[in-house]
Formats: sequence, structure tokens, C-alpha cells
Amino acid sequence: MNVVIIEDEKPAARRLSRMLNDLGINPIAMLHSVEESINWFHTNKNPDLLFLDIQLSDGLSFEIFDEVEITSAIIFTTAYDEYALKAFKLNSVDYLLKPIDADELENAIHQYKKIKAPLLNEGFDIEALKKIVLSSQITYKKRFTVKIGQHLKMIPIDSIECFYSENKATHVHSTENRSYLIEDTLDTLETILDPSVFFRVSRKYFVNIHHIKDIIAYSNSRLKIILNSFMEFEIIVSRERVKDFKNWIE
Repeated sequence: MNVVIIEDEKPAARRLSRMLNDLGINPIAMLHSVEESINWFHTNKNPDLLFLDIQLSDGLSFEIFDEVEITSAIIFTTAYDEYALKAFKLNSVDYLLKPIDADELENAIHQYKKIKAPLLNEGFDIEALKKIVLSSQITYKKRFTVKIGQHLKMIPIDSIECFYSENKATHVHSTENRSYLIEDTLDTLETILDPSVFFRVSRKYFVNIHHIKDIIAYSNSRLKIILNSFMEFEIIVSRERVKDFKNWIE
């Protein structure tokens, strides 16, 4: 069985590949973007089975279908809600919900082997799925508004180095090397910040991957984060989050 993985998060792609290896399946390619996938399909035959992430780094994976003919059986890997998942089933396309469970993966492979590839995609409606995905996408916070005296200041998300908690209050630190008080709690920030950009390294800190200046080994298997301008406190990645943090920065 020829299998290809299309997944922009390299740690997730490697994990899926290892899980397939445990089932005796060795993927022939791991692709990480729409562009890379289109180029690959232009020079290679369609695999028997395609594991396809929906949101890639340079766009929706559905854009691949606009450029090349895909005849492979498809299993979507997705983090979308139950409503969207039902639509995938109605379109006769199988799916695996992230993070992928080993038993569910094995069952999906078993189901694929029972059904011939052309039948698995029978009734496949790419435009219907695209509309559902676009309507289901999460919109992350683009800017924060802070009060300075009688004035309101808007801080774009890409100008924020970190968020931190101090004295039961939440602060945002900007690239202007200034900190401002905001009303959101760190727990609230977890639901409104883009997880590909911000990571909660401890109970007290979120850091922006684009403003990390240095990462230093610290005591007790922890890591110390140096940002471009933030110097008020030490930012330490808690020991239980070090592994996830390393995966996040890859």
C-alpha cells in the first residue's frame, strides 16, 4: 500500500508516520504545504491512500485539487468540530480527529482495506467541504486595545512579545519595550491566541515565537526564554511543558 502524508506540522507528520510504521505501513512521502504537494503530484503517481490535513501553512489543502487530479482514497486529519465532521462522512470521506489515536488509525486503515479506493471517495464534493471548513475556521485575536490615561492604544498581535501574569493581573509586553494592563486572563488568552504563534510556557507566561531571541538550558531540565526586549522577569519553560515547547518551535 502506497501512502502519502500531507501535514504542515512536522512533529505531527512524523508522529503519524511512526504510527503507520507500527501497522507495517511506510509512507512514501511527507509533504508540508500546498505548493510542495502540487509539485510532488506533478511528478509522481497518485498513492493508494492520502492522509490530508485541511489547513496547511500556505492555504487550505483543497487548493491542491484545483491544480492536480487526485484519485487516491483520502482520510482527512482534522481538528474541526462535530458539525464539519458529519459533513465529511456524508461526502463518503473518512477522517481522523487530531490528536490522532492509534486505535482509530488502525480502524481507519482496516476500513480502507475493506472498501476499494474509488468507492471510498464516491460522492466526494470538494466545494461543499471547502464551504464548511471556511465557515468553521476559528478567528484568532488580531489586536488588543489598552487604556493609557484617557486614550486607547491598539497593539497589533505581531507587535506583542509576550503576555504575563503579575499580582493577579494580566499584562501585554510590546516590541516598544512597554507593558500594558489588559482585562483578559491567561486562561482566556488560550482560547483567542493563535497556537502556532503563541505558546503558554508556564502558568504565568505566553511567548510569541517570532520574538524569541535565545533559548537556554536551565536547571531541573527546564528552559529559559530570552525575548528581544522583555527583561522584567525571567521566563522559564516549566518542566512538564518542555517537550511540547520543543515540538512547537520545530
